[in-house]
Amino acid sequence: MLDESGLDLLFQKARTPRRWMARPIETDVLRRLYDLVSLGPTSGNCSPARFVFITESEGRERLRPALSAGNVNRVMGAPVITIVAHDPLFFDQLPRLSPNEELRSWFAADVGLAEETAFRNGTLQGGYMITAARALGLDVLPVSGFDQSLVEDAFLADTGWRANFLLCLGYGDTEHLPPRAPRLAFEEACRKL
Repeated sequence: MLDESGLDLLFQKARTPRRWMARPIETDVLRRLYDLVSLGPTSGNCSPARFVFITESEGRERLRPALSAGNVNRVMGAPVITIVAHDPLFFDQLPRLSPNEELRSWFAADVGLAEETAFRNGTLQGGYMITAARALGLDVLPVSGFDQSLVEDAFLADTGWRANFLLCLGYGDTEHLPPRAPRLAFEEACRKL
């Protein structure tokens, strides 16, 4: 079990930054981040998430027109902008990822099931990325305010991947953050049957 300092790092004291320090993230950190994310469980080990790490100014400028106005400054200031996507044809990898199962044929025969599974598990892997990034000492800003079609046209057209959300990664400037926004209480959000 994690001690309080581990829980603080991941949840209790972790905050979503509004501004970023000008400190780059090395490629080795991104590789380590993905290695941790890849270990998180997905149904049938389907692992449909795909990630595009935007680090260069050319990629940022391609992304800019897709961002909602309120997100431009916060997103563009991040050292790394990650497109969290999923591969609708993830099932082509299942013979390698789940060799003892006959899962590929299920998804290949049912487009709706494949899309639902890819979206759900890809989103789950994006959540793992948030936690893994915090565990590596990074701050994270999840963003859904963007034009999905523009992002897919600009970055994913040659892959067939589908964009889900963005994760800005870096070292946040935590000064002058407002108080943490309220959360729902257990009694409001949970049922025990």
